[in-house]
Amino acid sequence: MNARMKNPAVVLPEAMQPLLDVVKATRQGGVPEATLELVHLRASQINGCSFCVDGGVKSARKNGVSDERLFAVAAWREAPYFSDAERAALALTEAATRLADSADPVPDAVWDEAADHFDERQLAAIILTIGVTNLFNRLNATTKQPAGAGW
Repeated sequence: MNARMKNPAVVLPEAMQPLLDVVKATRQGGVPEATLELVHLRASQINGCSFCVDGGVKSARKNGVSDERLFAVAAWREAPYFSDAERAALALTEAATRLADSADPVPDAVWDEAADHFDERQLAAIILTIGVTNLFNRLNATTKQPAGAGW
């Protein structure tokens, strides 16, 4: 597969640094790095962003996420490899990524479960991770950035 064009945030380099700054800020929210990596990977899977799935797996491995857990992210509900907090983050990720799929996009039960495991600062980090991942997914999927390609 060939990309249609470079990632738009590369074409307009003034856009890339603020996006990377948001990613960096999410790492200051007190959420375990592995959880944020799982959130990124799950949103990227949902959105079909091969570039981000590929990069997300590599980054997650560097941050200590086992292959066993990486292989099971798409089926996290049925897999025994995730903590209750990670499950809450993954449920929030799915709801916030699939906003148009439901009349109640982020149900109170999903929110409440996440809020039981994470404080406001941590929730902010997770929500920002979901949002910036969805943005990158949309940039990369729209322009057909291939897995394994660099910017």
